[in-house]
Amino acid sequence: MLITGGAGFIGSHLVDHHFAQGDSVVIIDNCSTGRSTNLDHHIHDPSKSDRIRFENCDLSDGLTTLDAEGMGFDRIYHLAAAVGVDLVLKDPIGSIRTNIMQTDRLLEYAMAHGAPPTFVASSSEVYGKPGVSVFSEEDDSIYGPTSITRWSYAHTKAIDEYLAMAYHAQHNLPVVIARFFNTVGPRQVGNYGMVLPRFVEAALGNMPLRVFGDGQQSRCFCDVRDVVRVLPQLLENNDAYGRVMNIGSDRSMTILELAQKVIDVLGSNSQIEMVDYADAYTSGFEDLRHRRPDLTRLRSIVDFEYAFTLEDTIADMATVIRDAKSNAGSMRGEGV
Repeated sequence: MLITGGAGFIGSHLVDHHFAQGDSVVIIDNCSTGRSTNLDHHIHDPSKSDRIRFENCDLSDGLTTLDAEGMGFDRIYHLAAAVGVDLVLKDPIGSIRTNIMQTDRLLEYAMAHGAPPTFVASSSEVYGKPGVSVFSEEDDSIYGPTSITRWSYAHTKAIDEYLAMAYHAQHNLPVVIARFFNTVGPRQVGNYGMVLPRFVEAALGNMPLRVFGDGQQSRCFCDVRDVVRVLPQLLENNDAYGRVMNIGSDRSMTILELAQKVIDVLGSNSQIEMVDYADAYTSGFEDLRHRRPDLTRLRSIVDFEYAFTLEDTIADMATVIRDAKSNAGSMRGEGV
């Protein structure tokens, strides 16, 4: 199978899942937001050398190489994308080009190589600001003005969905689209605006946890290991083809509650610091007060329940962050 963005946070956990099932995987990732170290436990394992291939390059270049080899796949997962609010605000041109052009290229490749079941990752950002707190797949999408860069990401992911649906309608490509809602877990980093890894890292250093706005905005957090279990089930189910699925937790909590939970779970001495959105991002930044998925459609197709609590996720993220810092210190000759 092919996994684009396989060195990323969600992608690398999907690789883990399929290796545990005995599958062989080809990965394309330019590591612009992903990290090759997420795959080290597979790449450097001699027993897996014949089951993994990692192309560290842009998606279009990787697909050109595979195209020249006439390589096809039984399943394709498209997770490569520009992700995170910070990245979109800093490089809107690159983010727009990445999200739209790479998806079109991937879908063309799939059609040219047997039209296998194809998964396309989307985002809850597609809903925009619809004025409801629980989002269902057929809800209208309402975006802010094009003068607000923050909404460009939502537009690009919506276009990705339009492309995938069009390939299904016109060419019968068996495609499944998933809108992820705040997927969290080990290996996630806070470099691009993700809230939970920012909080965990700050708490481990007993530094202030910076909560933007009034902290009463609510979100639902789902462990990545629960998310990746359901993706193969969707690709194997005809009822999912040509459809959009919400994937995430439907248990809400405020960001202020999340910050306090991180402090409590990790036994940190950190304080909570309230930060105005204008200081955190830019003047005129818009955020949703509430974002919760309706999982009725997903649960009508597959059995989706949670194996990991938020406390589990926070503790496991902390372990990975501590280990990474310890290893970095050892490489510098510190603490030895």
